[in-house]
Amino acid sequence: MKKNILKYICAGFVICGMASCLNLDPKDSLGDNLVWSKADNFQLFANQFYGWTRDMGSGTDYQNGVADGAHSDYRSDLICTNSVNTYSQGTNAIPEKDGNFTSIYKRIYYTNLLLKNAEGFANQASIATPMGEAYWFRAYLHFELVQLYGDAQILTEPLDIDNGQLYGSRNPRGEVIDQCVSDLLMAAELLPETPAEEGRLCRDAAQAMLSRVALYEGTWQKFHGGNSARATELLTIAKNAADEVIKAGHYSLFYNAALVNPAINNINQSYRYMFILEDAGQCNPAGLLKAANTEYILSHRHRDTDKLSINITHGLLSNVCYITRKMANMYLCSDGLPVGKSPLFKGYTGATDEFQNRDARMDNTMLQHNEPYWNNDSKWRTSWTDADLDNCLTGNARSNSGYQNQKWGVEREVADYYESMDYPVIRYAEVLLNYAEAAYELNENISDSDLDKSLNLVRRRINPSMPKLSNSFCSANGLTMRDEIRRERTVELFLEGFRIDDLKRWKTAETEMPQDQLGVKMTGTWFETNWAAQARSLNSDGCIVMYSGRSWAQKNYLYPLPQDQRQLNPNLSQNPGWE
Repeated sequence: MKKNILKYICAGFVICGMASCLNLDPKDSLGDNLVWSKADNFQLFANQFYGWTRDMGSGTDYQNGVADGAHSDYRSDLICTNSVNTYSQGTNAIPEKDGNFTSIYKRIYYTNLLLKNAEGFANQASIATPMGEAYWFRAYLHFELVQLYGDAQILTEPLDIDNGQLYGSRNPRGEVIDQCVSDLLMAAELLPETPAEEGRLCRDAAQAMLSRVALYEGTWQKFHGGNSARATELLTIAKNAADEVIKAGHYSLFYNAALVNPAINNINQSYRYMFILEDAGQCNPAGLLKAANTEYILSHRHRDTDKLSINITHGLLSNVCYITRKMANMYLCSDGLPVGKSPLFKGYTGATDEFQNRDARMDNTMLQHNEPYWNNDSKWRTSWTDADLDNCLTGNARSNSGYQNQKWGVEREVADYYESMDYPVIRYAEVLLNYAEAAYELNENISDSDLDKSLNLVRRRINPSMPKLSNSFCSANGLTMRDEIRRERTVELFLEGFRIDDLKRWKTAETEMPQDQLGVKMTGTWFETNWAAQARSLNSDGCIVMYSGRSWAQKNYLYPLPQDQRQLNPNLSQNPGWE
């Protein structure tokens, strides 16, 4: 006799270490016959899955793409705040409890519940989409476990409370990745070619996620274990999956010629405005709404009336987010060369010298000294004309690191917590960069034609005059192709929750993370005579030291399992170095 849903959910919570069943949405506590008797109800049940993707900020930190969380740039080397981040500093400890662990397994249970009930449904074609969504999210969640903890228990059944599998040992990470690949391939078969509506899954989203998963694990195996055969297998999957999205032609990089900044040399700001497109009236110079965004393959959607869990503008704009000198120096000069090689680089003497002749994404992302800006609160834009300059704030670099952020900053007047831009769970630029990296890492070379179909499109979106990255360009200028591919990824995906995971899979965290986090250069510059209140120490080069004494041990490549889960299940081994 089939057990009711409530019993299954309680069983699911045992593995999550919960003492009792949680409050459930009405759709989760309906009886079996009512929930699974109609195709529409499968879709109704699957709708809840979309709340599990990354977002600006949420109660479960694995979902935080911008606010501090397991994937956030705040735990990397590129940004910091006025307080020490223990993960970035390398001093985090074993937690008693971990909301990521419990939430992920609870959610995997729900995907399995749908798939189990789908087995006996007569009209399989009518529930193909919710089944595809369940496979996609089951892969997404298992992949989260691999990124956070490495080895993980694979669950493909909604297990009853007395099932011994709930108390088994973890599966090797390779097996978990194989399950993710299998689920994503199944999702690609079941999901529609194009999404039924914005923010929903489609075949391209399955292939794009497959490229992310396979690239992550392929490079992990290459740089951590030296398993060249496994790395080749996965990198091939990553390249081919990204290529499927490219060939499908459903997505393109967002660009609009009208999105210019007249205050800063008429630099096109399509990159910056892409992240703050809203449907709440005119929110940008071109009057574009979300429908104009051709780049987001999957997004976490927000409406104008939704209250967010994070005040994104106030949480990141201006001097709230401390960008580091390392990040500022990563932007190429307009001739495609790094600051240490380019004759166009203007140096650091003036307050804005280093912004001159640079990759336009530097201006799109960072706020320059004396640059006009609007904070959606005391100052906002209404017409996107010169008249708005009468109601603007002016950038003042003399605080914190001296490098200030404007990515994610909304310009229209809006109540706190009610900004309504979508969060890009997957965007086309990532797929193009996945393709380029996978192609290179397969044989440690990449053709110019492969660069032109992928990375160079991203690089030149708002840098039309910048030279393409090519093999001859690297050779002529003493550049390393791998370094330039990684630079492009870091710059393009900044503040979207990729950097720390990239350092981990490349096995470069042990080199990058212990370095001091630095701010602007004070000695011999405009800042030395114009920033009298700067109280932090300087390094030997005269740069502000934001945080020093940082460390990175081998154990930090994985998070530790929480104590409560190991007490509930003694068969859960702890990750190396955390014993």
